[in-house]
Amino acid sequence: MINMNYDGIIIGIGTFLIIGLLHPVVIKAEYYFSSRVWPAFLVAGIVCIGLSLISPGRILPALLAVLGFSFLWSIKELAEQEERVKKGWFPDNPKRKR
Repeated sequence: MINMNYDGIIIGIGTFLIIGLLHPVVIKAEYYFSSRVWPAFLVAGIVCIGLSLISPGRILPALLAVLGFSFLWSIKELAEQEERVKKGWFPDNPKRKR
């Protein structure tokens, strides 16, 4: 009988969900707070990566690391989202002063 290991599948699905969920978070964060909210993404990324180093098991640390590095990647995406707003591809928040 074959003993199947589902860790890779679970991590793949988790990675897919993390990336998919952070995309609208970046859009909303830029809309409401501008790209100046990047330090929050930096702290969240560092915390998640740190937690991945001390978490037990294999799946949780892997997903925390993916989440942490996705937060760090989101810093770049915040800057790019700001450019997309300037180009008119996404709406600008009229209540926020630039």
